[in-house]
Amino acid sequence: MVDIHCHLLPGIDDGADTFEEAVEMAEMAIEDGITHVVGTPHANEQFRFDPDLVRRRRDELQEKIGGRLTLATGCDFHLNYENLQDLPANKTKYTINQKNYLLIELNDFSIPPNMEETLHHLQLLGISPILTHPERNPLIQRHPERLGRWLHLGVYVQITAMSMLGRFGSKAQKLTEEWLDREMVHFFASDAHSIERRPLCLSEAYQAVAARRGEPRAQALFRENPLAAFEGRPLPYEPQQPVVDPNPPPARRKRFSFF
Repeated sequence: MVDIHCHLLPGIDDGADTFEEAVEMAEMAIEDGITHVVGTPHANEQFRFDPDLVRRRRDELQEKIGGRLTLATGCDFHLNYENLQDLPANKTKYTINQKNYLLIELNDFSIPPNMEETLHHLQLLGISPILTHPERNPLIQRHPERLGRWLHLGVYVQITAMSMLGRFGSKAQKLTEEWLDREMVHFFASDAHSIERRPLCLSEAYQAVAARRGEPRAQALFRENPLAAFEGRPLPYEPQQPVVDPNPPPARRKRFSFF
């Protein structure tokens, strides 16, 4: 399995606190059957994203664990002013393994009013946006139809593995199962932050997806698609696009500014 969203790099954000904890998380991943992990610290107002520091921490951890686990870097990208201003000139600073896929995390309290235009312009930059854990976002939980519209714009969807197991609540689990059945999911990832509460494990969720949708689908969502994103290739499994409400609520027109 391949994990494209994980906070195991130590002392950078709210993930692993120490190098020892990071090593233990890496050992947990190896034992779970994970072969590749992308360290994706937050890039937001709270945590300053320093790609040089991120790479140094990756290199230190890679040297410790050797070739038993392949580590790469990326980030959990927030759509704030500073990030969007910097992105056009420094795309690979933020993307998964410095390729063309970018993890995007939405705020729990607001969604940009020009979200569709922003996603479109990311794609014009050659970036393939991956929306992280929408099943856990309170705003999308209340208005899941938004996700359908974004899928039609070419956005990819990454679900947290523990959501499939009900560990982020019944709403997140219900949406995960519904979107999985409707072929609206492209990736599962751990979004691991710690050893116990948010562990770096995928196998239990893999088995749950295989039981519900079959082994080939689980392979696609836990191995084939994540590896393609890791390597910067087109996704081998492209789910069908869902039907979008033909009569969505009217939205006010706004002058668009990418920044």
